[in-house]
Amino acid sequence: MERCSKHQPVLVAEVLAGLGPVAGGFYVDGTVGQGGHAAAILRQSSPSGRLFGCDRDSQAIRAATARLAEFAGRFELRQGNYADLADWLPPASVDGALLDLGLSSDQLAGGEGFSFQLDSELDMRLDPSQSLTAAQWLNEASADELARVFWELGDEPAARRLARAIVRERQQRPITRTRQLAGLVERVAPRGAQAIHPATRVFLATRMHINSEISALKRGLAAAWTLLKPGGRLAVISFHSGEHRVVKEFAARLARDYEVLGEVDVPALRRPRPPQARLLARRAVRPGAAEVAANPRARSAQLRLVEKLAPGGTRP
Repeated sequence: MERCSKHQPVLVAEVLAGLGPVAGGFYVDGTVGQGGHAAAILRQSSPSGRLFGCDRDSQAIRAATARLAEFAGRFELRQGNYADLADWLPPASVDGALLDLGLSSDQLAGGEGFSFQLDSELDMRLDPSQSLTAAQWLNEASADELARVFWELGDEPAARRLARAIVRERQQRPITRTRQLAGLVERVAPRGAQAIHPATRVFLATRMHINSEISALKRGLAAAWTLLKPGGRLAVISFHSGEHRVVKEFAARLARDYEVLGEVDVPALRRPRPPQARLLARRAVRPGAAEVAANPRARSAQLRLVEKLAPGGTRP
């Protein structure tokens, strides 16, 4: 299904303030979507700033190409996973990098099964060339695996009960449609006093699992950091507690003045080293009330900003 509406990017002013695009700079948008943030970066870095963008969604690449037409000659777009950025660009070549981890409004409103607001096939693949769909996983995974994903990626308190209900349901008929899954979840775990629909966390967790989003995030953060020059800045917009934790821990690890030997941070075993990053804000930047009122999907967004330090822990 082709999409044609214009997605409203979140925290645009805050991203621009954090990245500080300037003429002659080179910037990366690893989740270019429909090009909203990319257009803002190219506009602020006029007349000679350049941008490389990628997205797993081929329709997003087409939409972004059209939206950025006014900046012809100053951008390059590629379909692919931002986790592979370091395969496409040389290290220490980028002045600023952005990762916006949210889905676009068009993706949520499209027919790929990301949302239960529209009755559609349970697909949920960001890249349609991958083989595993949400329907296939929901109909084949064990109850233990379903429960683990719902709990770990969706913070779903009824994870085990819902997993068992899905297994019972698929024994009667395959689970293939968004409204079918949403209705099942609502019967097993009614809304009650919840502000959100009870199926929201199950859909989120399923999408993140199908697209290996946490794994991609960890690889993508490391790749973007490799590309940054000393003094370059990384901006990450996350929307979910699991994403928030990964980004926060990544930034904190770079900003501390010691390294940890092993998996556990034991103070007595810490080894001093210069910090590799400077946190540009002690806490995540959140959208203001006016932005949330204009774009309710912005309400869960958190922006973290990190500056890469020169070797020795100094600002260039």
